[in-house]
Amino acid sequence: MVQIFKFLLKSSKSPGRAHFRPTFLDNLRLAVRGGHGGNGLPKYGGVGGQGGCVYLVAKEGLTLRKVVQGLKDKRVAASSGEDSSKASIFGRRGLDQKIEVPVGVQVYDDQQKLIADLNEHAATCIVAGGGTGGCTATNFLGRPGENRTVNLDLKLIADVGLVGFPNAGKSTLLKAVSNAKPKIAAYPFTTIRPQIGTIEYSDLRSITVADLPGLIEGAHANFGMGHKFLKHIERTRLLVFMVDIFGFQLSPRHPHRDCLENVYALNKELELYDPSLLEKPSVLLLNKLDKEGAHEIFSKVKPFINDLASGLDQCPEELRPKQVLKFESIVPISAINSSKIPQVKSQLRRTLVRLAEKQFLADEDQVREKLKQRVSLVGPKIT
Repeated sequence: MVQIFKFLLKSSKSPGRAHFRPTFLDNLRLAVRGGHGGNGLPKYGGVGGQGGCVYLVAKEGLTLRKVVQGLKDKRVAASSGEDSSKASIFGRRGLDQKIEVPVGVQVYDDQQKLIADLNEHAATCIVAGGGTGGCTATNFLGRPGENRTVNLDLKLIADVGLVGFPNAGKSTLLKAVSNAKPKIAAYPFTTIRPQIGTIEYSDLRSITVADLPGLIEGAHANFGMGHKFLKHIERTRLLVFMVDIFGFQLSPRHPHRDCLENVYALNKELELYDPSLLEKPSVLLLNKLDKEGAHEIFSKVKPFINDLASGLDQCPEELRPKQVLKFESIVPISAINSSKIPQVKSQLRRTLVRLAEKQFLADEDQVREKLKQRVSLVGPKIT
């Protein structure tokens, strides 16, 4: 009987299901402390060594999950500076502590003040300075290093950001056009964390695509996980809106909205979160055109989608944006139809190339204007 009770009371840990295990991390809080400065030596006027500092270095291909795995208790401290002595009048500096972080990390202090934006490979920033060594100005006493907490906020950097409501087919499209392997199912909220895929072309050109979990109404006010997902589109060069041609209904408690109303709803969410996002170049993909009745719907809504401002009068007031999107192109597709995928890949590339050309010409004009100004300032006056 005792053995039976022991067996029943015995607990065994079973691993959680894979899709419930957290694999994506985009925010990390760290306690950092610079090293204490070494003490000076009053008898000989010796100066203590400066304490080491804690600094961050951006590195490609890294994730915050890997950063956490390499740290202990999310605390990082640099070593103290060496005390001055008869053998070493000038104490040696303490060793610095380097933390490698993903490219795209923004560093904030406890007051949410931005310290640094590490958006390039090898970009660095000191998050905790070391204390000064003891000298005559400090009565030969070493000073403590900086001690504070910093927040690392990761914003994905990708060429293209996929935006849409749940079950629009974003994950299906990402899997079809890239090397990513997102979870796909016929129900909303299949994607619960951002996915990154790479589109590779025959001439070795590649484009990165970020598939963000489906937004819900009120995402701008952080309903659901609004801010957690919306922040990742801030650094994309091109926004790709994906909308189900048959519309979307979040739940029985929510009204069913057609594809045009969904376009306005996405427009409104971005406007309320950050109006500057509407200035980003964007492409609209109307999905599920392979189903019966889809082409009839497309022919009805196409004139309004080409000019969103013309349909504002018919748009429900709660969905009506102040500023409407202007799409670079509108592409009817079927994410599950492989014959349509090359068209999507070509369209994305053409759009990005066109944007790069515009940026190059704009930069060239700015350089010319600056050169003209310099020449007019230093050149001889012609009378």
